[in-house]
This record gives sequence, structure tokens and C-alpha cells, in this order.
Amino acid sequence: MKRRDLITATASLAAPALAPRRATAQDRSRTLLSVSENGPNALDFHSVGANRSVYAVVWNCYDRLISFAVKRDANGQGVYDYTRPVPELAEDVDFRPDSALIRLRRNAVFHDGAPVTAADVKYSFDRAVSVGGYPASTMQSANLTDPAQFVVIDDHTIRIDYREANKYAPLYLGAPVVGIYNSRLVKSHATEADPWAQDYTRNAVAGSGAFKVERNTPGQEMVLTRNDAWVCGPRPALDRVIWRVVPSPGTRRALLERGDADLITDLAPKDAAELATNPALRVWGTPMENTITYLGLNTKMRPFDDIRVRQAIAWALPYEKIMSVALYGRGRALFGGPDTVSGQDWPQPTRYTTNIAKAKALLAEAGLPNGFETTLSFDLGQAATHEPMAVLIAESLGAIGIRATIDKIPGSRWRAAFSAKTLPMQINLFGGWFNFSDFYFYFVYDSRNTIFNTMDYANPALDRLVHEARLSTDPAVLARDAPAYIQIAYDEVPNIPLFQPNLEVAMARGVSGFTYWFHREVDYRAMRKVT
Repeated sequence: MKRRDLITATASLAAPALAPRRATAQDRSRTLLSVSENGPNALDFHSVGANRSVYAVVWNCYDRLISFAVKRDANGQGVYDYTRPVPELAEDVDFRPDSALIRLRRNAVFHDGAPVTAADVKYSFDRAVSVGGYPASTMQSANLTDPAQFVVIDDHTIRIDYREANKYAPLYLGAPVVGIYNSRLVKSHATEADPWAQDYTRNAVAGSGAFKVERNTPGQEMVLTRNDAWVCGPRPALDRVIWRVVPSPGTRRALLERGDADLITDLAPKDAAELATNPALRVWGTPMENTITYLGLNTKMRPFDDIRVRQAIAWALPYEKIMSVALYGRGRALFGGPDTVSGQDWPQPTRYTTNIAKAKALLAEAGLPNGFETTLSFDLGQAATHEPMAVLIAESLGAIGIRATIDKIPGSRWRAAFSAKTLPMQINLFGGWFNFSDFYFYFVYDSRNTIFNTMDYANPALDRLVHEARLSTDPAVLARDAPAYIQIAYDEVPNIPLFQPNLEVAMARGVSGFTYWFHREVDYRAMRKVT
């Protein structure tokens, strides 16, 4: 990445929540009610088992050093642009080949009024690489692994050393994993058993972001209020955001259709297709960058350790039915492609289609002509699509003698369940934050025990190719290596790509400012509402 001085203000985003019944029209226009099937299970990205909804809390309540500009897609929808960094807590960043020199805003303060300093930035990066689990493995993808890489120059200047040049390290300055913490506050709650005070930050925010958590009732409702001391972007138009957990899709729809809610996130494809015909609403269906819904097969468990069994399953899946019945056509099919991978486009279709005869032949070749019994797991938090998919998959596998018992795992336990690598088969979704195939492969296929390698898969040749592409800043290296590692994955099928999903969001006509971000959660800072 070339040197860039970040001197323009960030185009921030924010959201409204619904006001009390007797509120004035002006008050109502500054409060937004957002409803979703699931809510955050923590207030800190670094919490063990933090779910994806936590990203929304972190994004709105913590600041990062940089953010990214917003562009418009072919439908006019706002989409982040990772090629154009803009400032957030940083006033200026000098991106060098082997480091980044960051100068901080001098007037930024945390929610308790304490000034944001370079010591807080260092503490936050130290924490991200030291707490273990997903935060540490995420930072490792950019070779940010050692607290010695984060060097305080003075109260408002810090240098981040890359150790090895790579294209991800600059981007991580704007990633949720390195929201900046109030180090004095957090340290005051640390103990010998909990040196990073994760028990405290799981239930309390220690940030400087545009919104504060006024109230949080886990599993029910969170109320965010605007932080009027925020200086890292344009002042949000919203005073409050009410984020309500409504498990029933029918109830969520009814709330929006009668005007009692303003925004539904993670809309099911069926609801998206139907609500798109309502002239009083707007529905955005944005393809999730670098994201695939797949069927994972545990390669360390019998009989999935046999490539012929995995290929048999790939030839047996009911791809067309999944697209029509579970997705209502909203998503991009990832099957029926060429036999040989010839380009670096990602994601791209596999060669597999539904071919029961070929699947039966491969099972017989593997010594399993009568099939076998197994378990097929999915996340109940994704039940709207994953449950009908599980039923269709189990039915189709039954045609080749595989008897799959469906295992429904509550969303609050899903990450812990799949990261244990004990599920024989699982329907899962993974989205890589930054839109490079090597980023996706590093997390999903790399053998170094990453949490998201749910298949427990290992191939040294694939690891080497992904490692080369990940560390290189030369586009020619990715163009050379990507077809090779994609081909290995598609030949050995530790997981079977099904489709690239849409992020479906429905909102009232008076709501604007929604932007698609790589973490797929709502950034409320630039959102507006007109009553």
C-alpha cells in the first residue's frame, strides 16, 4: 500500500431508535428501533465466544485508528471501500512498507472523559495479540503478534512495526479487533486470574465511540445513546438506537410493516423477497464479500477422512433445491462450474452438481455401498435458511444411504461448538473481512488450528501457497497462487461451497444511511430517519 496521509474526516454512520408513544415528531426522527433475530452475547470483541452481533456494539461504541470511505454499488447502495482509508482516532497515518506511523487526534476522549493517548492504543493492540482465541488468530493473519511491534513515540504518536510486509497490516488499523480501550479503566478491573479484565469488558464498554450503552438486557434489548463528546467523525443524526431481539420472523416483519420498527437486519431470504414488493419499505440485498455458506466435513473423523466419501457427498447435494426452497433465489450459486480452476476470482463455483449415480459409485469405491449414519449440525440462529437446508441435505444424502440426524445448536453456543472441531458435518457460514481469497483460505483451510477450520483439514501444499499469497504485496503472486490453492480445496472438498449469501436489510422509507461493512453489522453513526 502506498503512503497515505489521512487528512479528511471520516464518513461515519449511525442509527435511530423508536421513541416513546408521546414523543414529538422531532424526537421520533432521532430515535431508531432496530430488530433482529439475535443480539450480542457480550460487549467486547475479545470476549470468549463473542458472536457476530458483538461487532455492532464494538463498531459503534469503540473507535479504531482509521475507517474506510464509502462507495456506491450498481444499485446505489453504500458499500465500504477498503482501498480508501480515512481517519477515525488517527489524525494522520504514514503507511510505510514496514510500518505505520500514527498521530492521534488531541481532543479525543473516552466515555468517562479521560483523554485518548498512544498508551491506550498500545494497550489495545497488546491486548488483541495477547488474549488468545479468535482475536489473536485474527491479528496473526497480518503478522501482528508481539507487543514489541507497538511502539509509543509520545502521548499522541505511535508506530506499528509489521516485521514482514503484508497487505493486511494497514487494513487492521480499521478492524473491529483493535477498537481502542480506555487502558486506565480496564486495568483497574484486572486481576491475576483475569489480567486483561475480560470479565469486566464483557459487560461494560470502555471506549470512546459515537454511542454509549445506556442499557443492556442480554437476549432482549440494548439501548444506545449518542456520545456528544465524540470528535472522530460527523455528529450522528440519531440521539438513540433501540436494538431489540425479536426471535420470531413473523413478528419482526409485522413490526416493520405497521411502522413500529425502522430496520430489520439479517432478513431471511423469503421475507426479503416478499417485503421487496412493499412500496412503503426498502430492501437491500448486498452480496456478502468473501463469504460462503458451506457444508463442512470433519476430515479427522471416519468416514470423512476418505476423500471419496467427501466427493460422494459433494455430488449428492440438492444444490438447485437449496437455492429455490431455502434462498428464494436470493444469493449466488457456487456449484456447476468448470472442472479446472483457471482464475483467481473469489468466490467461484465448484464443479459439483447433483449426480446421485456418481455419488453412489464413489461411496461403493470407498467400501460403503450401504452408506453410514452421522450427524448434521446447524446454527439455530440461522434457522430461517439453515433448517430447510439441513432437511434438504439429509433427504438427498438418504438417497445414497447416508442417514443423517439433524442437530440444532442454539446460536449462543454455535461458535464454541464448531470451534471444538467435534461436529461430523455442519452447515456453516464464514465471511473474510477483507476481500482477498488468501484471507478466506487462511482462516477456513489453513492447518494451523484456526478456529474457523471447522473441518480440521490439513494440506501442506495449500498452506504454502496461501502463506505466499497472504504475505506478498505483489498482485502477481496472488494471481499465480490463487488458482492452485482453490483447485486443491475443490478437489479434496473438506467443505462443499453452496452459495454466496446476501446481507438482506429492510427499512422504512424514511430511514437512510445504511452501509454494507465487511463485518456485516449495522453502523448507526451515519444513519438518519425522517418521520
